[in-house]
Amino acid sequence: MKTDISNVRNIGISAHIDSGKTTLTERILFYTKRIHAIHDVKGKDGVGATMDSMELEKERGITIASAATFCEWKDHEINIIDTPGHVDFTIEVERSLRVLDGAILVLCSVGGVQSQSITVDQQMKRYKVPCIAFINKCDRSGANPERVMVQLKEKLGHNAVALQMPMGLEIKFEGVIDLIKMKALYFDGDNGETVREEEIPAQYLEEANAKREAMLDAISMFSDELTEALLEEKEITQAMIIEAIRKGTLTRELTPVMIGSAYKNKGVQPLLNGVNAFLPCPSDVQNEALDTEENEKTVILSTDMKKPLVSFAFKLEDGQYGQLTYIRVYQGAINKGDTVMNVRTGKKVKIGRLVRLHANHSEEIEMIPSGYIGAMFGIDCASGDTFTAPGLSLTMTSMYVPDPVISLAIVPKDNKSEMNMSKALNRFTKEDPTFKAHVDDETNETIISGMGELHLEVYVERMRREYNAEVSTGQPRVAYRETITQRAAFNYTHKKQTGGSGQYGRIAGYIEPTDEGDFIFENEIKGGSIPTQYIPACEKGFKNCMAKGPLMEFPVTGVKITINDGASHSVDSSDMAFQAAARGAFLEGYRRATPVIHEPIMKVVVETPTEFQGTVMGTLNQRRGIIVGAQDEGVMCVIEAQLPLADMFGYSTVLRSSTQGKAQFTMEFSTYKQVPKNIAEELLKKAAESKKKAA
Repeated sequence: MKTDISNVRNIGISAHIDSGKTTLTERILFYTKRIHAIHDVKGKDGVGATMDSMELEKERGITIASAATFCEWKDHEINIIDTPGHVDFTIEVERSLRVLDGAILVLCSVGGVQSQSITVDQQMKRYKVPCIAFINKCDRSGANPERVMVQLKEKLGHNAVALQMPMGLEIKFEGVIDLIKMKALYFDGDNGETVREEEIPAQYLEEANAKREAMLDAISMFSDELTEALLEEKEITQAMIIEAIRKGTLTRELTPVMIGSAYKNKGVQPLLNGVNAFLPCPSDVQNEALDTEENEKTVILSTDMKKPLVSFAFKLEDGQYGQLTYIRVYQGAINKGDTVMNVRTGKKVKIGRLVRLHANHSEEIEMIPSGYIGAMFGIDCASGDTFTAPGLSLTMTSMYVPDPVISLAIVPKDNKSEMNMSKALNRFTKEDPTFKAHVDDETNETIISGMGELHLEVYVERMRREYNAEVSTGQPRVAYRETITQRAAFNYTHKKQTGGSGQYGRIAGYIEPTDEGDFIFENEIKGGSIPTQYIPACEKGFKNCMAKGPLMEFPVTGVKITINDGASHSVDSSDMAFQAAARGAFLEGYRRATPVIHEPIMKVVVETPTEFQGTVMGTLNQRRGIIVGAQDEGVMCVIEAQLPLADMFGYSTVLRSSTQGKAQFTMEFSTYKQVPKNIAEELLKKAAESKKKAA
C-alpha cells in the first residue's frame, strides 16, 4: 500500500438499472490486470461478473449488494465500489456515496437520464460528491450521446462538458476522439486492451474543432491562465486544460462527460485516465466530524497519518469468520493490534484482522492508512458507527436512512426453519438499515418491512438459499399512517381511588395538525397548574400514543399537542398518573379532531415503446394513478405517474404482459396522502374483522 495519498482515488460507479455499471467495473478490473478474463453479467459461461458474487445476482443479472474492490492504473490506486441500480437497494448506494470522494455517473446513450439516474444524482448532491459522467452503450441502435448531454444539463442541472466525441455510432461506432489531445483513439486487440492513437480522420475534423472550441470556452471560467491564453491566442497546453477541468469538477460546478461502450471494450482506458486526472484524492475533500463533548461543534479532519484516528464503519457483512465491517479511514491510521473506541457505545475494541477486499475475496494487511477503504473482522458494531483513537470524542455524521414503506408477514414451516429464519433476520437487519423485522403483538406473526417488493423478495429468497429456512409469505401490507385534519380541545381528569395512595391528574389543551414533524409538544402552562416535574410525564404519555392510533392502530403522524391548563393533587399526583391523564386526553381530543388515514404514494416511471403508450396509461389509471407527464424520447415513451403503493402489487407482471415484455418501470417513495373515503371504509371493515378473529 502506498502512503502517497495524492495518488489514491475512492470512487463509486452508480447509475440507473441496466446502464452497464457492473460491465464497466468488469472492464476496469480487466485493464488494470486485477482479473485475467472478462465475464459478462448474464454470463453464458456460468461464471457471471466478478462483482456480482451472490448466486441470486448472477441469476437475475442485477446487483443487490454493493461490492468493493481496488486496482492500480498508472501509479494511482483506485478503490471502487460497484453499487446497485434498483431503488429498493437505495441504502447500498447511499452508504457507498457517504464514504467516497468521487463517482462515475454511468448513463445509457439510448435511455439517457432515467428516473434512477435522478435519484443517484440527488444522493451525490447530498454528500457533495464530484463526478464524471460516462455515456455508455454507444454501440446500441438508437444511441445519441448529444441528447444525453442536453438531458444532463436540463434534467440534472449539470454544467456538462464533452471531453470526447464519438467516431460513428451504433454498429459503426469505431472509437472516440479525445478533444484535449485532439487525437483519434482506437481500441485494438481481442478485448480492446491496446489503445491506438491516430490523427483525426478528415470527415470528423471540422466537428472536432468546433467541439474543442466549445469545451475550452466552458472550462476557461475555471482558469485565468487558460482565459489569457485564449484571448492572446497563445499555445494552450494539455496541462492547462486538465487543471481547469479538475478545478471545476472538484467544486461540482463542472461535469466532464466521456463516452464509450464498456461491453464492446471501447473508451474504458481514457475513462480511467479521467478518474486519475479529474476526480479528487482524499486530501482534496474536506471531511468534517462533530465533537460530541462540545455541543456537536464541527471539526475539520486532516488526512495526516500521525494524527489520532477517526474512521467510519459504513457497511456490515456476515462472513464465514464472523462479522466483516467495511471501514473508511478519514484521519490517522488503523494498525493490526490497535485498541480503538466505538464512539456510539463508548466501548474499546482491539483490532484483530485487517483486510483489503476484492469482491468476495480478501487480502490480509497490516494497516489501513487515512484515505483508504478496508475492512476489519470480528468486531461487533452497527452500520454508521465511528471508530476513533481512545479519548477522542469525534463522531462522523450518519447516513440518511429512508423509512420502509412495505411489509410482509413470513411464517416458518417448522422449528428448524424458525431457528434459521431468526438467524437470517438478525443478520439482514444488522446489515441493511432499511430492512426491519418485528413480531406483531396481536397476531404473533413475524413482519418484515423494506423499500419495495423486490427488496423483500430478495431477502426471502436469500433466507431459503443461504440459511435453509423454508418460509411462506403472507399478503404484502402497506405502511399506512393516521393523522388529524382539524384542531380540537381536550380537558381530561384521571382519578383512581382504590385503597392505598390514589392517582390524580388533570390535563387541558388542544391538539392540531402540523406539517413540521410527526409529533410536536408545546407547554403553555402558566402559574404552575401542573407542577414542572410532571411536564415530561405528560409529554411521554402523549408520545406513547403515537405508535398506535385510536382509529385503526396505524402510527400517528403530523400532530401538535399544546397543553395550557390542568390540576394536580399534593398526595395523589405522580408521573404515572399524568401519563395516564395524557393518554385519556389524547383519545378525547383525537376523536374530535376528525382523524383520517394516509397512505404512501409512489413516484412511478414507466419506460415503454411508443406503441404501448395508451395501454400503459390505462394500466396506471386502473390503479388510481395520477399521470404527471409523458414524453417521447426516440422510440421510447417515458410516463411519470403517482400511484398509491397499495395498488402497485403485482404491477410488474401486468406491465410485462400488456407490453410484450418490452416496458420496464421504477418506483420510489414520494409522499403520504389521504386515503379516499371508500377505501378507508374497506380498511376499517377489514380491521374490525381481524379483531373479531383475534378475539
